[in-house]
Amino acid sequence: MIRIAAISTLALAILPAAASAQDPASAAAPYCADLQQVVALAITSGKFASITGQPREGNFLDTSLPLTGWKNCSLYGRATYTCDSNEFKTPDEATQAQAVALEQIKSCLGEQWAEAEDRSSLGYRVLHTKAGPVSITLSTDETDRHGHVVRIIIFVRGSRAR
Repeated sequence: MIRIAAISTLALAILPAAASAQDPASAAAPYCADLQQVVALAITSGKFASITGQPREGNFLDTSLPLTGWKNCSLYGRATYTCDSNEFKTPDEATQAQAVALEQIKSCLGEQWAEAEDRSSLGYRVLHTKAGPVSITLSTDETDRHGHVVRIIIFVRGSRAR
C-alpha cells in the first residue's frame, strides 16, 4: 500500500499535472488548453500545418505548440502529433502515470471522448471521439537511457501521413 501511494505521488509530481492529492483526475491538467487546441487542429483541412516547425531527423518536425509540461513534442508526417512525459525510473511508475494522464485527458476533452477498451491494454490506451476521425493513444516506452516515459500520440485516422 505504501508503494502504491509513493508511485501515485511520484506520478503526480512528474507528470504534467496540477492535480490535488485528493482527486487527481478532477483537477485541470496544465496542458488541457494546449491539448484542446491540438485536437481542434487535427480535424481541420490543414491538420497540423499551422504548428509545423523545423525538420528533425527522419520524417519528424518540431511543433510550435508543445503540450505544457510534456517533452520532445513533434509532428510526424501531416497527421500525427506526439509528446513524451518526463522520465520515470520503473515501468510501474510509467504505468501509474499513464493511468493519471488518461483520466486527465478524458476530463479535459469531455464526454465526446471515450476509451476504446477493445483496442487498449495495460501499456497501450486508446481514446476515440464521436465527433471525428481523431484518436489519441497513451503508451509506455523505455528510453535509450533505460528510463520509462508515457507517450501521447494524437493522430487523424484514415489520413495519409505524407
